[in-house]
Amino acid sequence: MDEIAVLIPCFNESQTIGKVVNDWKRELPEAVIYVYDNNSTDGTDILAKEAGAVVRYESRQGKGNVVRRMFREIDARCYIMIDGDDTYPADAGRSMADQILAGQADMVIGDRLSSTYFVENKRPFHNMGNSMVRFCINHLFRSSISDIMTGYRAFSYQFVKSFPVLSKGFEIETEMSVHAVDKNMYIKSIVIEYRDRPAGSESKLNTISDGMRVLKTIFNLYRNYKPVRFFGMAALILFLLSACFFVPIFIEYIKTGLVPHFPTLIVCGFCVIAALLSLFSGLILQTLIQKNRQEFEFHLLEVNEDFKRKTGD
Repeated sequence: MDEIAVLIPCFNESQTIGKVVNDWKRELPEAVIYVYDNNSTDGTDILAKEAGAVVRYESRQGKGNVVRRMFREIDARCYIMIDGDDTYPADAGRSMADQILAGQADMVIGDRLSSTYFVENKRPFHNMGNSMVRFCINHLFRSSISDIMTGYRAFSYQFVKSFPVLSKGFEIETEMSVHAVDKNMYIKSIVIEYRDRPAGSESKLNTISDGMRVLKTIFNLYRNYKPVRFFGMAALILFLLSACFFVPIFIEYIKTGLVPHFPTLIVCGFCVIAALLSLFSGLILQTLIQKNRQEFEFHLLEVNEDFKRKTGD
């Protein structure tokens, strides 16, 4: 088992990967640096090997797929995940690793948004998108994470081996944040100095398509993790819609004793039934979520036992 594993998912980062690997070798000389190449065509893997990294491959395209393979294959006391585009400084790595190794956190976030991100990042829609995602996640899940989508994170063995990677692409950061909040894991943040990509290096993010994927992920995570709120909100909307149409019919009935809009009354009835179905669906799913959390705690005990066995602690 490695003491510290630096994980670098890469896709066509030949311009910067050598510098990133060398920076981390200098900052954490005891760490093993892993570069996972995701179908690069510019020789990223060759340059990473020359710089001294352990290079492995993931053929399925997408950052989520790379993270899944990294988490499955590598055992370490502390994991640090960093992008290969040289936008994050290595000098925060020691502090992040120390907190994980001391048992003070399960996930340490490199917070870009509290420092230079909005100045350095030259894509305004990315700035707006990061702020919007942060607001949505913190509001919906009642958390206070300072940077939801940062690619600079440190993890404990317990987090890595208990985290179910479901996303295939860049939505993975959002999924990590929500998982940590929902499972009541220790989360800490360190403010880092973000810098923009060097000239000639291109971002792999598509503002529109990847932004829509992240929003879809937030929607799905909220439905899956907070079913009572999600389906309760749907039930409330259906009930209010039914009431809006029913009140005029009821007033007319009081005045005349007649129901002139009988089809509307039928629709109101169906809306109330749908509202009740939605509410009870949320309650049933919430029970399943609670059972899942209990099972997760037992799984975490198994992960801890596995950790002790591998480390001899």
